[in-house]
Amino acid sequence: MFVVTGATGNVGRTLVSLLAGPVTAVSRGRLPVPAGVRHHRADLEQPASLGPALAGAEAMYLLVEGAGAHLDVPEILRVATAAGVKRVVLQSSQAAGTRPSHAPLQAIEDLVRGSGLDWTILRPGGFASNALAWAEPIRTTRTVAAPFGDVGLPVIDPDDIAAVAAAALHGGHDGRTYELTGPVLSTPRQRVADLAAVLGSPIGFVEQTPDQAREQMLGFMPPPVVEGTLAILGTPTVREQRVSPDVATVLGRPAQPFAEWAARNIGAFRP
Repeated sequence: MFVVTGATGNVGRTLVSLLAGPVTAVSRGRLPVPAGVRHHRADLEQPASLGPALAGAEAMYLLVEGAGAHLDVPEILRVATAAGVKRVVLQSSQAAGTRPSHAPLQAIEDLVRGSGLDWTILRPGGFASNALAWAEPIRTTRTVAAPFGDVGLPVIDPDDIAAVAAAALHGGHDGRTYELTGPVLSTPRQRVADLAAVLGSPIGFVEQTPDQAREQMLGFMPPPVVEGTLAILGTPTVREQRVSPDVATVLGRPAQPFAEWAARNIGAFRP
């Protein structure tokens, strides 16, 4: 049996549908699940609440919100081990390797590596689905405002993360850390153009100053996360702009470009 935490997220929802065999989807609230999937309500901030979900499980997908600094990860791993879990697949972040000062996830990675469980760590870069933040202004004004309009990053389709996670949960990838990116560099301006092409309607692009973007992001992110995000978006390192081969290595096919994600999700951008 597989257990998927964060089952309501962009990766978790797809992962639950991809896994063959018994699956338990874990979330804090109610969650409609496919036929044959069991749902269990639990909160990672209360590790004991995971116990019933993990009983009899072979492997767990561990997704922590934010940087995970608020969680008792040693206790989560202890509960998993006591329940008989043999393998954990951690969704970390590329920033854990490129900007450790902005990524407490590095400490969580170390705990997973030292847990005594078989492990695989996934380090995705920026998500294609972050473009959903543009959905409301596109629906209402056909305009997007974003900083660093011509700085490219190889954004990753969350469905590709889920596909790699499914492979890792089944085994054969123990002791590996995979950096997951899309197949090409994509700028905010190019992503808006991709959305416009699928939508069949022009979308205006307004480039924000870093200060304008910072003010907006502070409305829903803590200051250290805002600064780290702006640094990655505006002055990415060579490694952050590198197109990783790891999706293709695991799946035997290239990672999907942003345009494919846009085509599947265009309904969110229609009036």
